[in-house]
Amino acid sequence: MSGARVKAAVRTPRIGAVTPALRERLEAIWETKPGLYGWFASVDHKSIGLRYIVTAFILLAIGGIEALVIRLQLAGPDLHLLTPEQYNQLFSTHGMTMIFLYASPILSGFSNYLWPLILGSRDMAFPRLNALSYWIYLGAALFMYAGFLVGAGPNDGWFNYVPYAERDFNPGMNQDFYALGMILLGISTTVGAANFVVTLLRNRAPGMSINRLPILAWGTMTASVANLVVVPAVSLAFFLLWLDRQYGTHFFDTGGGGQPLLWQHLFWMFGHPWVYAIVLPAMGMVSDGLPVFCRRPLVGYTPVALGTVATMVLGFGVWVHHMFATGLPGLGLAFFSGASILIAVPSALAVFAWLATIWFGRPVFTTAFLFFASMILLFVIGGVSGFMTASVPVDWQLTDTYFVVAHIHYVLIGINVFPVVGATYMWFPKFTGRMMDERLGRWNFWTMFVGFNLGFLPMHLSGLWGMPRRVYTYPAEMGLGAVNLVTTIGSFLFAIGVLLFIVNALKSLRSGAAAPANPWDAYGLEWLVSSPPPPYNFAVIPTIVSRYPLWEDRLGEAPERSNLDEGLILDEGKETLATTPLDAEPDRILEMPEDTLVPLFLAIATTILFVGLLLKPWPVVALGGLGAAACLVAWLWPSLHLSQREPARG
Repeated sequence: MSGARVKAAVRTPRIGAVTPALRERLEAIWETKPGLYGWFASVDHKSIGLRYIVTAFILLAIGGIEALVIRLQLAGPDLHLLTPEQYNQLFSTHGMTMIFLYASPILSGFSNYLWPLILGSRDMAFPRLNALSYWIYLGAALFMYAGFLVGAGPNDGWFNYVPYAERDFNPGMNQDFYALGMILLGISTTVGAANFVVTLLRNRAPGMSINRLPILAWGTMTASVANLVVVPAVSLAFFLLWLDRQYGTHFFDTGGGGQPLLWQHLFWMFGHPWVYAIVLPAMGMVSDGLPVFCRRPLVGYTPVALGTVATMVLGFGVWVHHMFATGLPGLGLAFFSGASILIAVPSALAVFAWLATIWFGRPVFTTAFLFFASMILLFVIGGVSGFMTASVPVDWQLTDTYFVVAHIHYVLIGINVFPVVGATYMWFPKFTGRMMDERLGRWNFWTMFVGFNLGFLPMHLSGLWGMPRRVYTYPAEMGLGAVNLVTTIGSFLFAIGVLLFIVNALKSLRSGAAAPANPWDAYGLEWLVSSPPPPYNFAVIPTIVSRYPLWEDRLGEAPERSNLDEGLILDEGKETLATTPLDAEPDRILEMPEDTLVPLFLAIATTILFVGLLLKPWPVVALGGLGAAACLVAWLWPSLHLSQREPARG
């Protein structure tokens, strides 16, 4: 590293106040270039976050339309709107879309946008990796949906059980699209998770020690660590399946000495922690949002934070409760049943904390508050049904029935979609500079809430009355026509509610009232900056002395005050501050990369490589592989600007 760059990295920055000249200088340094180049090359976390959010909502709408077609097929007995194969592809693609392409990416979108703002930083730790994560996510979504559009969508459920997924029983390309697409998506998830972890550990405002973290950060941090651990398991499972199908290996083929249960172990080692990964960040939204609208700090910050971590730790040890009906030894069933029941304890901590926050607060009944508060009820219903299936005898009775379908929808919609929609109402002003329509928002909430419970609560009865899941029709003699009709009506009402949400967002984006910096009188650092934030986020780096920097005068908990108007001035380039992992003490100045097309090109080359592996024209495989290698070389080439090499001498 050159002496000049070392000096820049470890220099002591000036401390000063925000001035118009400083803002103008930072704007010129951080602003994304205009035009198509700037759009494709941007590594700004706010642009990437919004792209994640918009893409995930589009996929939510597509997955919702698929669900409505499924419900039309099941609205009455003996209907034949779909063939069995069409039904298999539709319900599998619906599950794939909602669980992998919507539920996690939407949370990544919110976290990408909000993390640097709530942590008091100017960007994520690895902006180029951030862009790569989004572009590969988009490539994986297009890859998997390409299969569906040519009639080769996944047709074995989102869990993709063998042996039906093996080539002997499923000779089309359906499972190849799914297997390779999931491996591609795993790359996106992994690099994104690593970025979140490093950002939280190294890119916080001075003084924001671990015990002062915004509660919103705990959920995403915990989920990201989990993803780094479990995503390799499912990527390996899909890779082994692809080898079985394409090259005749026998990892899951009993005829060749393979083990079908190996698939279930690998898949659920990933699958169950994944469920927590797609709800814990959403629970963080509720833990952060409710105090704002209750006008008081969250009751039990420390137990909620520790409960979040404990839930994920226990979540690593419960995967076998998805396999109670597979004939495993009794001792193993007893252990995993106990672990599955125990996990209710840390989850319940959050519920009691939310209820106490509402009880002791002064709630303001905004649309966001309604979505956050209603999530508590849905969380309890989904949690109780999950608690029931943790018992082995009960699970044997309920497994593969619609009771389990009801449970998973209360978990994934109740604890993901409702908080996400509430979070959109809360942070839409920050994203766009516009307020959403509150009157239309109330119509939106009540239509979704009534429709959801009308649609999915009766599914518990369908399951208890013996309706199996994954069947494309049922005979009239089962007596399930009425309850299925009610479920279908509720599903369409819920869809109307989602449509009202989309209409509200589009209408507000165009003509909503202008939003001030802090329209909700909230306490977090993101509300310190304008709506929408400037490209550099913070003109000076703030110094934090409490969890509620914007409420310190009101709360009066300590004589010290956070320094928000004056702070470190970093204006000698595209710079941000690195702090120590635990106490967030200033460590060094980080020089951030400029906008670049390399992440986009790497994602395109990687997607081409996977298309080649699917279709096997080997020149395409070589093209994708060489393209990806070239992009990696360009990416890793030592940069003078980033202090990765010394300038040429002479």
